[in-house]
Amino acid sequence: MKIINGQTLKQMFISGGNNLYNFYPEIDALNVFPVPDGDTGMNMNLTMTSGAKEIQNRNDSSVYEIAKSFSRGLLMGARGNSGVITSQIFRGFSQGLEGKQEINAVGLSDALQKGVEVAYKAVVRPVEGTILTVVRESSQYLHEKVNASMSIEKAFELLIQEAKESLKRTPELLPVLKEVGVVDSGGAGLIKIFEGMYAAIKGDIIERSLATSVDKDNPIVAAGASMEEDEFGYCTVFLLQLGPEGTKKTFNEKRFTNILMSHGTSLVMVRDEDLVKVHIHTLFPGNILNYAQQFGEFLKISIANMTEQHHDIKNGGSGNEVYEEDDMIAEMRNIADQQKEEETPRQPFALIGVASGDGIAQFFNDIGFSQIVKGGQTMNPSSEDFVEAIKKANADNVYIFPNNSNIIMAASQAAEMVEDENTRVFVVPSKTIPQGITSSIMFNPEVSAEDNFTEMKSALKTVISGEVTFAIRDTEMNGLKMKKDDFIGIMEKDIVSVSKDKKETLFDLLSKMINEESSLVTLIVGEDISEQEAGEIVDKISELYPDVDVDLHMGQQPVYSFLIGVE
Repeated sequence: MKIINGQTLKQMFISGGNNLYNFYPEIDALNVFPVPDGDTGMNMNLTMTSGAKEIQNRNDSSVYEIAKSFSRGLLMGARGNSGVITSQIFRGFSQGLEGKQEINAVGLSDALQKGVEVAYKAVVRPVEGTILTVVRESSQYLHEKVNASMSIEKAFELLIQEAKESLKRTPELLPVLKEVGVVDSGGAGLIKIFEGMYAAIKGDIIERSLATSVDKDNPIVAAGASMEEDEFGYCTVFLLQLGPEGTKKTFNEKRFTNILMSHGTSLVMVRDEDLVKVHIHTLFPGNILNYAQQFGEFLKISIANMTEQHHDIKNGGSGNEVYEEDDMIAEMRNIADQQKEEETPRQPFALIGVASGDGIAQFFNDIGFSQIVKGGQTMNPSSEDFVEAIKKANADNVYIFPNNSNIIMAASQAAEMVEDENTRVFVVPSKTIPQGITSSIMFNPEVSAEDNFTEMKSALKTVISGEVTFAIRDTEMNGLKMKKDDFIGIMEKDIVSVSKDKKETLFDLLSKMINEESSLVTLIVGEDISEQEAGEIVDKISELYPDVDVDLHMGQQPVYSFLIGVE
């Protein structure tokens, strides 16, 4: 093949995204830190899925029009640093195709070079040994070898060949990769995208696999296929009671919703405390139910074959004998309609914060946040989530607190995508919940937007952040050996404590965080800690450090037993 047109490029993008989907658990497993939020593969997968949905029904013959639409979908769906960088690579790629109907190998190379340029500009402090290195070195290698007579197949062979070599070199550029014995996860994900695009060029378009390479614990991931809008499948409705704790997995609403959305259509989901009501059209209802049952037990299930209903209608029947939308669905839609918030009156200022636990979200509301974006360590919100929150805030000046280093880029990208010229968006680069709390308290409605931004950014430096979670694999870091399920204490992104007991880990971590100048400990306890336990822990901290005040919050966050801020 010598030329790529718009429809070929469309198939390449979709095939690339599907190939990444088939391997994203493997990409997640490359996470350097042995913590339960290794989500590079998931973030890149959801980002690519958003781009693919944007182009799946487009019939453009122009490569530029397809690339531009794909880029727009990526930008809106970008999650995590890896997803944002991926979106920027293809944003630059689309800019390199501006005005073009079709391209040859040279045009492909030029567009990739533009992708590298835009991606590097999007990162404030580019780090080598990452996805940036892989795309730069592989694109540069192709640029040096390409010529007008080269086939597209050959161009991709060269691109992928050098990308794999570049990936092998990432541990030499980033010492932490070498210490843990892995290559860069983002770079590995990019190669899966390139390989899927190459397969499409050869006429072997990758479909989403019926069995991903890892993640056997998630039946829907391991056996689910996506569903197109025009497929009938099964109308699946269920009422799930979450828990009990200890025997069921922790429910993360954002992740649950995203997984279901990628395996069906017409999703309606409503949560009321420990009850979750779901309506979805899917080709594989059993996979949906197996996935949901990890988080609770069913109180009601209804499955109707919409294909049979369709056949019944075609044969002159009413279709009601096969499927009738019941009162539960109507009730769910009424609740969903009631939950749509009326537009907030225009305000001079608004604060938006990211929170993963109901207790943290409530606390942010109490101290003046107007919008809460659900997410955190275990599920990063997309740029589109931030854009929607900014619209709902309806303010002249909006401050976003990402509260996670892996969310800052998505928030910043959203700030650039806001179309309201009367709204200014400031991203306060908070990397932890304690930083977000301390920084937001500095907000003063009596001073200018710029002065507020300066003060809140300065406040970030006054907080030492820590967290206690569990290890997901055996490894060794910073001279500390840890086994799977050991509790680990992390201070400012370094693992400094390891123990079989979460409380022991907490107190060891605190001993490293608190010094003579410390005056306040903010302790946010997770959903696995009772109020009685929390009270006992506060008493122990006060006993050990009598000159330090303790500010306790029942955060109810998943995965992280304790989030700590020391000032």
